Amino acid sequence: MQDSIDAYLQFIAVEKGSSLNTLEAYGRDLLRYAQFLSRSGVKDAKTARPEHATAFLWELRAEGLSANSINRCLAAVRGFYKYLVREGRIGESPVAEVGLSKTWTKLPGALSRAEMDRLLAAPRADGTIGARDKAMLELLYATGIRVSELIALTLNDVNWHVGYLTAMGKGRKERIVPIGRAAIRSLKNYVEGARLQLEKKQSPFLFLNRAGEGLTRQGFWKIVKRHARTAGLESKVHPHTFRHSFATHLLEGGADLRSVQIMLGHADISTTQIYTHVTRSRLKEIHKKYHPRG
Repeated sequence: MQDSIDAYLQFIAVEKGSSLNTLEAYGRDLLRYAQFLSRSGVKDAKTARPEHATAFLWELRAEGLSANSINRCLAAVRGFYKYLVREGRIGESPVAEVGLSKTWTKLPGALSRAEMDRLLAAPRADGTIGARDKAMLELLYATGIRVSELIALTLNDVNWHVGYLTAMGKGRKERIVPIGRAAIRSLKNYVEGARLQLEKKQSPFLFLNRAGEGLTRQGFWKIVKRHARTAGLESKVHPHTFRHSFATHLLEGGADLRSVQIMLGHADISTTQIYTHVTRSRLKEIHKKYHPRG
């Protein structure tokens, strides 16, 4: 079964352009599924039945996994079987009729504008590392791009004259996102000074670490936590804080949902709609605080 899983992961990497994060997550989920089948006496995925898949999902639930995590596992298993059907290895998928676990909308955590100002002011822009960190944080908040997209940016991805960047999103889909004046200033300050000092050898990446190489997600997260601690916001900052704050503040300012969807790179507008719940909550707070009958 491991050979089939490896072949499937190779397929979605090449044919669908799945990200490394997706490949790792699906690989873990399918390994867990294979181990479950083995414990259940099923030696080959081809002989699994719908009841095996259902029992697998119930086991995940018993382990305390969230509905979203369970659904991701099911998506991995479904995709795996679709691949086996496509390749003619099995006649039909045993999980085709297995339903999704019920999910509850979880509101994304976003900083207030004042809190975001504190976080953006945390790096000292007069030093090499501070200038780099300032540029990264400003760019994340200005564009709403994912951390994985940020660390993959190259110098050629930034259009300095027009003021936008080209981000490579999920499924290797490109999108153009405006940068804004504040982020452009910080970015130019970094590229024209600090980046030249960090670059030990020629590198295409926009943001470099002390060794002159591209940053990792783990390395970037350590940087964010350090500045969040300085700003007194450590408990409120997580990897998606900038992305969520970007979308929330745009919608609060009157931006239309479709434009925000395009900038975030969401394939489905229903994914973007979660932010409307956040802005509604904010409107209720304002009404309660300022209306005479609030």
